[in-house]
Amino acid sequence: MDNILSKSAKLSSRGQVVIPVEIRNKMQLSTGDEIAFTQTNDGDITITKLPTRLEWGDLIKNIPTEVVDIDENGHYDPKKSPDFDKWMKEDDSDL
Repeated sequence: MDNILSKSAKLSSRGQVVIPVEIRNKMQLSTGDEIAFTQTNDGDITITKLPTRLEWGDLIKNIPTEVVDIDENGHYDPKKSPDFDKWMKEDDSDL
């Protein structure tokens, strides 16, 4: 079972909340980091740290890229664009 860290904070008159230091440390939050707030249908709110520019670079650096030439009829050469061809033939019927 996950360790749940629960802390409370007060809302200021300007709508600001200070995230408790224990949570900031656990989330590895630093000054200037961007965070997202997501509210569920039950009213619960989740706070998520958004990736920095450097982290985005690390996230996308291994995504394969290739040039895909598509003719006027919408056809491409699968031998020249094997990753694209593989992606086009993936079965996503279970989504």
